[in-house]
Amino acid sequence: MTIVERTWKKLVHLDLKGAPPRVEYLHKLIELFSQLGADGLLVEYEDMFPYEGELKLLQAATHPAYSPEEVLSMQELAKSKGMEVIPLVQTFGHMEFVLKHRPMWSLREVPYCVGTLNPHKEEGVKLVMEMLRQVVKLHPGLNTLHIGADEVYILGEGEESKLWLSSSGRTMEQLFLSHVTKVAKAIKEVWPHMTIIMWDDMMRGMSQETLKASGLVGLVQPMLWDYTPDLDIDNTVSLLEKYHSVGLTHLWAASSFKGSTSVYTCVPSTQRHVDNHLQWLRVAASLSAGIKLQGIAITGWQRYDHLSVLCELMPVALPSLAACLQTLSCGHFSAEAQSEVTGRLGISSVEVEEIGRSPVDNSLFPGKKLAELIVEVNSLLNSDDIRLFENDMFVRGWFSPYQRQRKMVTPLITMQIHSKKVDAIKEEMVHLYQDSTVQEWIEEHALPVMAPLQRITEDIRACVKEMVP
Repeated sequence: MTIVERTWKKLVHLDLKGAPPRVEYLHKLIELFSQLGADGLLVEYEDMFPYEGELKLLQAATHPAYSPEEVLSMQELAKSKGMEVIPLVQTFGHMEFVLKHRPMWSLREVPYCVGTLNPHKEEGVKLVMEMLRQVVKLHPGLNTLHIGADEVYILGEGEESKLWLSSSGRTMEQLFLSHVTKVAKAIKEVWPHMTIIMWDDMMRGMSQETLKASGLVGLVQPMLWDYTPDLDIDNTVSLLEKYHSVGLTHLWAASSFKGSTSVYTCVPSTQRHVDNHLQWLRVAASLSAGIKLQGIAITGWQRYDHLSVLCELMPVALPSLAACLQTLSCGHFSAEAQSEVTGRLGISSVEVEEIGRSPVDNSLFPGKKLAELIVEVNSLLNSDDIRLFENDMFVRGWFSPYQRQRKMVTPLITMQIHSKKVDAIKEEMVHLYQDSTVQEWIEEHALPVMAPLQRITEDIRACVKEMVP
C-alpha cells in the first residue's frame, strides 16, 4: 500500500446546509482540521451564505446566515493554518435552497422537482452567475470553485427539454453537458484564472466521444465520489482512466467521514469510513503511470439534500474524520495509526460509541461532551427497554388503554421515563449550534421515541393520584 503522495490535497468538506456551527465552534473545528493534517476546506454554504440584493431571500429563515465578517474570519483562520478554502456552489442539481422560493419556481425543470434548474432559461444562468459573483467577491484571492452538478434529477422531463430532445440526434447527455459547459465558459470569461471542479456522477455512463465533444475538456476537473466501504476498485480506476484519456487530466476523488451511511444516521461507524479510504488508496495505487489525483475531498454530509433530515452532527464524527485523515497520511490504519488518533483526541477508542465518559470536555476534542451525550441518548433510544416499553408486561397487564381510561391502576406501577439526558444534550448543544438546530435534532431523534413514553408515564401519574389517598 503506497502512502498518499504529498502532492495530494486533503480537503475537509463543511456541509453548512444543516446544523451550521456557531462561529466560535467553527473556528475550533478549523484549528482541529489543521492539526489532523487537512490541507483545505470544501465549504458548501447553501443558505448560510450572506447573499445580498435580490438573492437575500436565499438566506436561511430559521436562523441567521453567517455575516460577511464571519465568512472572512473563517477564511483568514484557515489561511493562517496553510489551508485553502474552496467554495462549493450548486449550479444545476441540488438547488433546493434556491428553487424552493416562490420567485424562483419558474426556473425549475419541472414544477414538482425542487432541486433541478431548467437548463434552457437564460435567467437560470444569470441566477447562477450572480450567486457565484457574490461568493467569489467574499473570497479574496480565490483560485478554485466547485460548481456541484451532481444528481440532476428529472432532467429532460420539462416541456422545454422535451422539445429540445425531440430534435434529431440530441440526447440527455448532451442536454446535461450543454448547461454545465455554458456555466463553465461563463465563469472562465469573468475569472479566467479560476479552476473549476465538478462532481462526476452525471458523466459516468458517457462515451469517450461524447465527453470529447462536450467542450468541457480544459474547462473543468471532475471529482469522482464514492463513499462505500466496498468501493469497486476496478470500476473506479476504469472511470478515472476514461476521463484522463479524453483530456480531463486533472482528477479528484471524494470520500466520506460521515453523512453517507443512511439519511438519518445519528452516530457514525469509524471503521466503515476508514474502509472507504483504504479502498481509495488502492485506487490511487492502481492507476496507470502518468495519472495522478489532484486531491481528495473528505465529505461530511449534514443532510442528503436541503430538505432531508439531519445526519450525524460534527462532534460525534470527529474520531472518524481523524481516523480517515490518519489513514490517508499513513497509507494504512494499523494499531499504531489508531493510537496516534486516540492520543491526538484524548480518547480511548476511534469508535465514538466506545470513547467513554470523562469528567471534563477535552480541549483536544472540541464538542466531546456533546458527542458523549449523543452516544448515550442514541444507545438509550435504540435499546429494547425503550423500543418495547409499550409491550412491557406491566404496561400491558396493569395499564392498558381500558385501565387508563377508568383510572384502574395499582400504585405500585409507577414506571417513569426521565428525559434528563435529552435536557443535557439541549444544554450542551446550544453552545455549539444555533437554537433551530437544537430543536430540529431533538424533534428528529428524541421526541418520536420519548413522546409516547412520556404520555404513558403522565397517564400513570394521573392514575396514581386517583388511587393514593
